[in-house]
Amino acid sequence: MAESSEPPERDRERPEQAERSQQTEQRERAERPQQRERAERPQQRERGERRERARPNDVWARPRGGRRPKLTREAIVDKAIEIADAEGLEAVSIRRVASELGVRAMSLYTHIEAKEDLLDLMYDVVAVEVLVEDGLPDDWREAMIEITRKERAAGLRHPWMFELAGRSPRIGPNGLRHAEQSMAAAARLTDDPEEMLAIVTTVDHYMLGFVLREQRLREMGTTALGEARQSVLEQAYITKLLESGEFPHLRSVLDTGLYNQEDFDLGLKWLLDGIEHDHRGKWPSTSSPT
Repeated sequence: MAESSEPPERDRERPEQAERSQQTEQRERAERPQQRERAERPQQRERGERRERARPNDVWARPRGGRRPKLTREAIVDKAIEIADAEGLEAVSIRRVASELGVRAMSLYTHIEAKEDLLDLMYDVVAVEVLVEDGLPDDWREAMIEITRKERAAGLRHPWMFELAGRSPRIGPNGLRHAEQSMAAAARLTDDPEEMLAIVTTVDHYMLGFVLREQRLREMGTTALGEARQSVLEQAYITKLLESGEFPHLRSVLDTGLYNQEDFDLGLKWLLDGIEHDHRGKWPSTSSPT
């Protein structure tokens, strides 16, 4: 039998295997740089982040880390006061306060059971502003004047304060301290509980009426008030009545351009003068009775 001129099959496979092996090796060599690059990327990012963290000027642009501060009752009440000062008492609600604080309304009920509780707390926080620090003056007038001035200033800062007082909120610790200071001031003139209460109530009524009027005038503005006055005087029947001579005292005041009594301290002085005059002779001086 004649021998075949073709090489055996296993001899033909060897060059093909060698070629495939060579191609695989070339492919692996080509992929090695990409694999190294992929492996190095996390390390490069970490090094870059460390460099960014090391730059002190960027700390102000980064958000604060750590957990969100815990919601507190103080924060809730302070936000409610802020809303009331800006928009009035009617704007205060559990939902509104929660929205301003960036929390759910239900989260507030962990600290406050109802809106009425919130209003009570608001009133008591504001009551701190009327407390006289470092003790009352020895003289009853000076003590009463200092307390009343603080009440007036607080009422103008928080116009809703007296509106809330009219709802008879439950009195808190600061409200009690204020009441005690007021009674202590009156006690420097008399030790009679009924008279002490009458003095405090009388002075409070003067302060309250004056501040409510001030609040109204502030809302109107000086220009609007002047225009309203001028509008009244320009009405024909008003002019005719004033010129009739029937209202000489009223006309003398209107002719001066006065339309508001702005001296709070003067009115308070007159009131205290009257109270002191009524008690003159009961104690040898206006200082604390002995």
